[in-house]
Amino acid sequence: MLCKSTTRGDKEVNSIPYLQEEKPLHEYLRQHARTQPDKPAYIWYGNTLSYAELDRLSDRFAARLHGLGVKQGDRVVLFLQNCPQYAIAHFGIQKLGAIVSPCSPLFKKHELEYQVGDLGAEVIVAADNLYPVVQEVLDRTQLRHVFLTSYGDFLPTEPTIDVPSEIRIPKQRVDGTLDLLDALREAVGEAPSPVLAMDDVVLMTYTSGTTGMPKGAMLTYRNALFKTAGATYAAGVDSSTVTLAIAPLYHIAGMLMGLNVTIYTGATAVLMYRFDPAPVLQAIDRYQISHWYSIAPMNVAVMQVPGADKYNLRSLKVNPCTSFGITLTQVLADQWRDFTGGCQTFEAAYGLSETHTCDTCTPRDAIKWGTQGKLLPGVECRIVDQQSGAALPFGEMGEITLRSAGNFKGYWNKPDATAASLRDGWVYTGDMGTLDADGYLTFSGRFKEMIKVSGYSVFPEEVETILIKHPAVRQAAVIGIPDPNKGEVIKAVIVRKPEASATTVEDIIAWSREQMSAYKVPKTVEFREELPATGTGKVLRRLLKDG
Repeated sequence: MLCKSTTRGDKEVNSIPYLQEEKPLHEYLRQHARTQPDKPAYIWYGNTLSYAELDRLSDRFAARLHGLGVKQGDRVVLFLQNCPQYAIAHFGIQKLGAIVSPCSPLFKKHELEYQVGDLGAEVIVAADNLYPVVQEVLDRTQLRHVFLTSYGDFLPTEPTIDVPSEIRIPKQRVDGTLDLLDALREAVGEAPSPVLAMDDVVLMTYTSGTTGMPKGAMLTYRNALFKTAGATYAAGVDSSTVTLAIAPLYHIAGMLMGLNVTIYTGATAVLMYRFDPAPVLQAIDRYQISHWYSIAPMNVAVMQVPGADKYNLRSLKVNPCTSFGITLTQVLADQWRDFTGGCQTFEAAYGLSETHTCDTCTPRDAIKWGTQGKLLPGVECRIVDQQSGAALPFGEMGEITLRSAGNFKGYWNKPDATAASLRDGWVYTGDMGTLDADGYLTFSGRFKEMIKVSGYSVFPEEVETILIKHPAVRQAAVIGIPDPNKGEVIKAVIVRKPEASATTVEDIIAWSREQMSAYKVPKTVEFREELPATGTGKVLRRLLKDG
C-alpha cells in the first residue's frame, strides 16, 4: 500500500471548528478585549497585561506605525527576546496589515544586515541592549525608523518570581531613535482598518528551505489561524488554561504556543524572558500553571534544582515537549510525571516554518514513543522517493511532503526556491522519515545540509559567508558534527591565505564569537590546503564529513 495519510474528507476530523469565525487572530484579541477586558493575557514576573490593555496598546502601535508611513504589506522587523512589548508590536503590525518579520536576538551584524536587507524593511523594533548591532547596519540597509524598548519597562516594582539580572539594567535612550513606551503614550489618531484577506501575507520567518542562505517564508492570516486551531486542539488549551510561555516568541513554535494559542483561546500566559529552572518552579507553584510547551533539556534542568520538592507542581497537567539535544523517552516522561505529581509529557509535534509548524501531534491516549505523533486534522502527508517523487509504502523511508491550509505561499523574492519546495500544493520538506500504517510519523533526519545546534537551524552558507571575511581565510566550508549535548555542533574547515599561516584555531574561534550568534560559532576548526570541490568549484561538504 502506498504511503499517503490524509484527513481530508473524514467527517470526524475534516476540520477543527474555529472558536469564532474565520478571521485574523488579532480579531480574536479584539473580541476577548470586549468580553473579558480585565483578564490577564500575559503575566510578566508579576505584572499583568490584560486583554483590554494589549488590544489598546497594539492599536496605538498600529497608529504610530501608520503615522510613520507604514502601510499594508510593508515589512517590520522585531529584534528582541520574550517580553510583553513583543506581543504588543506583533499584533499592532498585523492590525495594520503590515508583515511581522522576527529576527533572532542572538544575531550579530552580518546576520541582521542580511535579513533586514533582504526584506527591504524600513522599521525595526529592538531591545535597547541590542542597539549596537542595529547601529552597525543602519547605513547598510533601508532602515529609517528604530523603536527601542527596555525589558525592564514592564517589570513590576516587586516581582513575584526571580528576574534575570540582565533585564534589570537601566533603560538606555539613544538619540535618533524612538522609545516604544513614549510612542505608545503619544500615539494620536487611529490606524486605518484595511480590508484584509485571509490569504494576505502577515508573517515572514526566515528559514533555509532546501538549501542556501536563509529565505523569508511567507505565511498568511489563514496559515496562522489554521495551525493555531490545530495546536489548541492538540494541547487541550482553553480559556481557563494558564500556560507557561518560555520558548522564544521569535521562533515559529514559540510564537504559535506563546502568542497565537494564548490569544486564540483567551487563556493566560505566564511569560518569561528566557528559561531559568528555579523561576519555572516558582511560576508553576504561584500561578497554578496547567500547560507548558518545553524542550527536553528544560525538564531535566528543572528536576535537578535543589529543593525542588518544596514547590507544588500538581496544577501542571499537560507538557508537550520537543527533543532537542536530549531525546524525550518514556523513562524521562515517567520521571517527569513522578516529579510533578502527575503531569503528562510527550513528543510535541513535527513541523517546519514553511507549514507554520505543528503538522503532527501526539495523541495523549495513544503515545507511540520514538515517533512525532499523528497528523493534525486537515493535514495530508506523503512519503516520497527523493529522486523520482513516487509515493512509498508505509514504513519505507523517504522525503516527508505535506499539504494543508498551513502551507506557506512561497519564499520572499525567491521564485526558483519556491518552485523547488512548493509543488502542486505540497511542501517538500527536505526531511527524511517514515509513516506507519497507524498514521504515526517518524522523523529520521535531514538529507539537506542544514545543521541543528540545540534546536537552532544553522545554514552552512551563512556561516561560511561570515568566516570568509576573516583576513586570514581564503576558503571556508562548514559542516555539522555530532554532539551528545547539542545534537550537532559546527565544524569549520578552512584554507588559510598564504601569508596567514600563523593564524591559529583559537584565533578563528575567538573572532567568530564577535561576528555571529553563539550557536553558529565553530566548535572545532580544521586547516587544510584545499577543499574538495566539483569541476565548477562547488565545495563537496559530504566529503568533509567522510574525511
